[in-house]
Amino acid sequence: MTDLFTQLRWQDLLDITLIACGVYWISLVIRGTRAVPMLLGLLVLFFTYLITAALELYTLNWVLDNFLSSILLVIVVLFQNDIRRALTEVGRGSLFGVKEQVTYRAVLEEVTKAAVALAGKRIGALIVLEREIGLKEYLEVGTRIDARVSKELLSSIFLPTSPIHDGAVVIQGGRLTAAGCFLPLTADPRVSKTLGTRHRAALGLTEETDAVAVVVSEEKGTISLVREGHITRDLDDGALHATLQQLFAHEMGRKKT
Repeated sequence: MTDLFTQLRWQDLLDITLIACGVYWISLVIRGTRAVPMLLGLLVLFFTYLITAALELYTLNWVLDNFLSSILLVIVVLFQNDIRRALTEVGRGSLFGVKEQVTYRAVLEEVTKAAVALAGKRIGALIVLEREIGLKEYLEVGTRIDARVSKELLSSIFLPTSPIHDGAVVIQGGRLTAAGCFLPLTADPRVSKTLGTRHRAALGLTEETDAVAVVVSEEKGTISLVREGHITRDLDDGALHATLQQLFAHEMGRKKT
């Protein structure tokens, strides 16, 4: 073991470090996307290939061998969206999460102001704030924006004349990432039939993730906050802002990178 370490060159250490950083970066890129289960599926096929070789299952081994021989092409086809997103992030200088720093306090204030303004005009809205569990898979059908969160931008997105007013706005890392995103509707039979599509979508998403959703009802002009599959209705600006501050206290205590 000692001889092994003494034979290591500085180039070997650099090589290992770069590989480790690359694996870590890839994990960040695919976290919260459909790429994760697809990658697990490829790993299952690879281990199946090894088992068939050991058990001398020649026909199945031949099929898997021909499939895996084109693995690079398969990866490009299956992960083309994730590869495109990764290259875009590199081009923006956001490699390894080095992005423009933002303060969550300002983000929550802008979300609160926008919700109150939209409620006053009875304009429906669905604003989702990502927490620990990634929401990238829900962005695939939305419109990418990547902008600072502001009351004016949020209000303009949900205007009935806006082409992307349907669906949800998703905020990731303190930035407005996408709009017009469609979320899974709750299948809970106990949910009141009086709740509209936005409320049901907020419930469906928060049942599956730890995200927080702010919903504005266009019928009643009321504001609701949804988390963990539970809804709190008829919030005023003070209650909404205080609840958001409590939920994102950790993010508010530091700069988000």
